[in-house]
Amino acid sequence: MIDLKYSLVIEATTDPTFFGFFSPDLEGFTGIGHSVEDCLYKAKWGMEEHIVVLQEHNLSVPESNANQPC
Repeated sequence: MIDLKYSLVIEATTDPTFFGFFSPDLEGFTGIGHSVEDCLYKAKWGMEEHIVVLQEHNLSVPESNANQPC
């Protein structure tokens, strides 16, 4: 299981070989993957990189919500 610090939405696209994903908690964080598992893997590492970029630009980083119930 991949633990994510923020919420993640994964959506099917009109192309059956791609899924889109974004986090409503991290402004500007989006991506694509070839499967749900690929999206989860990319999101885990992408979220960490996105937070570094936010910090480098002195932008606010939202608090993690990983323990909030769905």
